[in-house]
Amino acid sequence: MANIVEAVGLVKEFRDFWNRPKAKAVNDIDFEVREGEVLGLLGPNGSGKSTTVKMLLGLLYPTAGRLSVFGTSPRSVDAKRMIGYLPEETYLYKYLTAYETLDFFGSLFGLSAKERKTRAEQLLDMVGLSHAANRRVGEFSKGMARRIGLAQAMINDPAFLILDEPTSGLDPIGCREVKDLILLLKRRGKTVLVTSHLLSDVEDVCDRVIILYGGKIRAEGAMEELLAVKNSSRITIPELPAEALAKIEAVIRENTDAKFTVDHPHRTLEDFFLNVVDDAKKESISTSGATSGGEIASYLVDGDISETGKAKLDRLAGVEPEPEETPAEEVPVLSEQNQKKLSELEDKVEVPETPVDDAARQQLDDANKKLSDLFSDGSKK
Repeated sequence: MANIVEAVGLVKEFRDFWNRPKAKAVNDIDFEVREGEVLGLLGPNGSGKSTTVKMLLGLLYPTAGRLSVFGTSPRSVDAKRMIGYLPEETYLYKYLTAYETLDFFGSLFGLSAKERKTRAEQLLDMVGLSHAANRRVGEFSKGMARRIGLAQAMINDPAFLILDEPTSGLDPIGCREVKDLILLLKRRGKTVLVTSHLLSDVEDVCDRVIILYGGKIRAEGAMEELLAVKNSSRITIPELPAEALAKIEAVIRENTDAKFTVDHPHRTLEDFFLNVVDDAKKESISTSGATSGGEIASYLVDGDISETGKAKLDRLAGVEPEPEETPAEEVPVLSEQNQKKLSELEDKVEVPETPVDDAARQQLDDANKKLSDLFSDGSKK
């Protein structure tokens, strides 16, 4: 699996007015972001998460170390065209409508007017803001502004999506939709980097996490490996009669002296909340706030997932791909019987000779002689 991001010995040190070291936000870290994975970048406030993200976007320059995105500098314009970014605070032009906001950001990526219109309509429906397409975003609540911010981050169909606190300010419905969207993008082969303080959301979507503290990596690994409690076991079975359950508890007591509990599994509060909301929708209760999102934008679903990040970067940079060798066309082989029939047909076919008129031949010879004399006289002059 290729790496979208590679960082080696990455350091970012902030200095004061007299160029004296003030704070080392990122302190000699090595990490990579693999193509097609969802990576969680975690840590308390001041641990270096935002600084690392800003270096990935080319907004800050590393003090030391090496950092590459799509195999090139984060400052590369072609690399930035393949990145979608949702900042922690949604900065929008408050006098633009929701539709105008998406149209504006689409124009920055050079999309045609037709493509911008199609994508804007699909994204507004996807984030549940179709009914507010012509409202100024300055009138939006924080959650609605967060939804339009998420839509603008995907207007260019990015290969690498960086989401800084993507569920901040969203209601539980919006949180679930964002998580479902992240999982869909992963299935499409997209790469997603998520920073969040809501660890339950990270646990639901991320394949791997990196935990920062004091600018250093304190833990890193696959989610299942880091969270597995290896000194205990859990068995989930359908409801059993009391007699059968008593026998199982007796077997457990015979094999261990440790305390154990037997109870019913719990669904999450998020699932319970969403069920309550679904019941309210079935009763046709109206709301003026954000609604549930619609279908995922078709260009996010139907796009080409076979093209790798490196191939996309080469295409954007105008690098011609190496031509593929065209296999030689196979000549059909005739059987011995068919070959014999072909030879017999060729013997029977007579090619008629084209008769030549003697008068026409004489006229052609006279014309050639005149041309020869003309060129001969010209050469003497």
